[in-house]
Amino acid sequence: MGPGGRWVRAAHTALSAALALGLLLHRTDLQKQEERGELLQPLIFVLLVLCSILLYFKVSLMDPGFVKPEEEVKEGEDKGQGVVIPQIPGDVKLRRCGYCLVKQPMRAKHCQLCQHCVRRYDHHCPWLENCVGERNHPLFIVYLSVQLVVLLWGGHVAWSGLYFEQSREWLQHNIFLLVSFFLIFIFTIVVLLLLVSHLYLISCNTTTWEFMSHHRISYLRHSELENPFDQGVILNLWRFFCSRHLTAWENIYFHKNSEPV
Repeated sequence: MGPGGRWVRAAHTALSAALALGLLLHRTDLQKQEERGELLQPLIFVLLVLCSILLYFKVSLMDPGFVKPEEEVKEGEDKGQGVVIPQIPGDVKLRRCGYCLVKQPMRAKHCQLCQHCVRRYDHHCPWLENCVGERNHPLFIVYLSVQLVVLLWGGHVAWSGLYFEQSREWLQHNIFLLVSFFLIFIFTIVVLLLLVSHLYLISCNTTTWEFMSHHRISYLRHSELENPFDQGVILNLWRFFCSRHLTAWENIYFHKNSEPV
């Protein structure tokens, strides 16, 4: 983890903690519930904030699906420490990456920032300081969902503490809640758009990179189908959220392209 990643993660944690603490200390619905001894909702809110921070660090620090050199994969399998590597048909030749010199499975892409090839590469997220790939993409969706709930709740709490008057004292008293509501509103729009767009792409079994660069990706340009990996919404969602193993996308690709039209 480089120094840039540490600063980004520290900023995320500090901002989340500061907003949550400020909403609890100001005259909002949560503070009123605390004063009445109704601690359930304040406790759930704090736990959700902590959960979103833990999910952020988990997604940010975990292996997104880095493609390992062949000797490392074999060594890992021998020791029983690696993930299950999907079996690729013997007659399929894998492309060798010109940067890290590993054999790239289909849908993998080299990330210049991470200096690794990533399986089922979706994008490199600057807020995570990590790639989103086959291994951490499902957890990334869970993180976005929890974060959206926290933001919507936080926006409601911030709004509940505002009372409107035309005076200088009012602005001084409400400046934190006004800034908090503005930041939460911006973050909510961003997270909502991200979540909706990713769920749509997942339902089609495509990635952000494939969607944006369809015309430049050789296996998509040479396919007879618009999307050779699409197996229907239900199976796409099941494979994304429920499959425990990495997928040999070559099997699906060549099977779909060999089917009669």
